[in-house]
Amino acid sequence: MGGMVVSAASAAVASFSGLRGLADASGWAPELAWLLPLTVDAYATTSARVWLAASTRSTEARRFARANALGAITVSIAGNAVYHAAETGLLEITWPVVVVVGAIPAAVLGLTSHLHALRSRPPSEPMSTGPVSNESASDELARIDGSNGADPSALPNPVEPGWPVRRTPERPRSNDDLLAAAQLADRRYRVEHDGRPITRDALRAALHIGGRRATELRRQLAELPAGPTESDPVPTVHVPEREENDDA
Repeated sequence: MGGMVVSAASAAVASFSGLRGLADASGWAPELAWLLPLTVDAYATTSARVWLAASTRSTEARRFARANALGAITVSIAGNAVYHAAETGLLEITWPVVVVVGAIPAAVLGLTSHLHALRSRPPSEPMSTGPVSNESASDELARIDGSNGADPSALPNPVEPGWPVRRTPERPRSNDDLLAAAQLADRRYRVEHDGRPITRDALRAALHIGGRRATELRRQLAELPAGPTESDPVPTVHVPEREENDDA
């Protein structure tokens, strides 16, 4: 452990000296030149810790942190190499070097903000791609109507993969199809919102339809009985695709 501390401390001091000299040679104010090595090396350390920490739950954050840790280490190595090459007369500090060195703080600030946002995200869950059930819409509506007090997350979403309704994409869309799908969406919405009927915007989002058709479907839903009966079967639902030509 002691050897690791000594190695890390000596490497940090040496890297600090080289990057500070590069900042001086690139036109940074002498009282601010020490911020360049602090920016680069501290970001490399922070990214590496986020990459390797067990507390990082998001795969995307871990992948982004890994790329940034390796990138920051590469920048630190390149900066030290450029400084020592310039000090020995092998390289001249020209405008491209000045521009790149001057852009480092702004780039690190943006990357740090993005890394923080990614690290705060919950772990992503894979989307279900299972087969679609052939359960009829009337059976599904009856099951939802009988689920008083059920967990809303257990109810099907009419637009997500795995919705247990027979899909017939080859059929032309009809008002009956949309009305049956709207009934399902309304049942789910009522369970999730203490019995309140579905709103126009929620219906648009659930069925991917325009505002005019959503308004008409809400009017038809309001004219229907409170729930389906066995003598009033609901037709097989055709899940509508997004309408490109419908009005907003």
